[in-house]
Amino acid sequence: MVWFWLILGGCFEVGFTTCLRFVDGFRNIPWTIAFLVSVTLSMGLLELASRSIAMGTAYAVWGGIGAIGTVVVGMIWFGEPSTPIRIVLIFAIVACIAGLKLTAGH
Repeated sequence: MVWFWLILGGCFEVGFTTCLRFVDGFRNIPWTIAFLVSVTLSMGLLELASRSIAMGTAYAVWGGIGAIGTVVVGMIWFGEPSTPIRIVLIFAIVACIAGLKLTAGH
């Protein structure tokens, strides 16, 4: 269950990074509230997961999910480039995250 919380925290990281695009210097109140809620949930779930998962592993997985998710959101919704090298590098991040999970132990 702890890995579920970590993955969910990574998803909320994608949420808060996406919200940053719209906060407009924190003047856009709805997006600012969404950012604050997302960052709070993301950090809280990371903290919860790091009680049972090695902190370095938890942070790397959480950050990797956030990075991959943010890149994918950028490509799909904001027209950022989806070149072959970017796709290969995303898969490299996924491979590293999987390797960390497989070697994390109990």
